[in-house]
Amino acid sequence: MKLTVRYFARVREALGPIEHCEWPTGAADAPQTVGDLRTWLAHRSDAHAQVLATDQGLRAAIDQAMCEASQPLHEGAEVAFFPPVTGG
Repeated sequence: MKLTVRYFARVREALGPIEHCEWPTGAADAPQTVGDLRTWLAHRSDAHAQVLATDQGLRAAIDQAMCEASQPLHEGAEVAFFPPVTGG
């Protein structure tokens, strides 16, 4: 499975704008949901662990549609992580 991961705002500042992830078909360690992907990414480096920690209150989207951590991933998905936006 191939995915594109995009980061925005403070997440982008810490990790860069984009990552490409790929797992062989049927790989046992391939993430199945957005939450699984976040956990997998958090193990890539200390910076990833800090920024993507579950207590950071990040939002996620798949293919530009907001989603929950339980949202299943699909081949070619674009997954985005970003902090909540406030207005005023």
